[in-house]
Amino acid sequence: MELHTIGIDLGKTVFHLVGLNRRGEFVVRKKFSRKQLLHFTANLQVELIGMEACGGAHFLGRALQEQAHAVRLMPTAALIATANAYALQHAQGMLATA
Repeated sequence: MELHTIGIDLGKTVFHLVGLNRRGEFVVRKKFSRKQLLHFTANLQVELIGMEACGGAHFLGRALQEQAHAVRLMPTAALIATANAYALQHAQGMLATA
């Protein structure tokens, strides 16, 4: 399994991980606890790990950087704008097929 980029959705106790290959195809989708996530990423070779910038992200970001990963924290507003654009595009596609 070759991973290029990982995106992590942070929660209080559960983290959702999505892994993409170089072509942008989904390779892995998993749900982890904090301990399981750090164990899973310990031996991975990925170019970038992206997360929403929130209170828990800084702790997790530092832990992942200690594992020699490149971590990028993104502001919530950017993620919401992306999600809204995706939802609008999806809705327009559904209307076009109706």
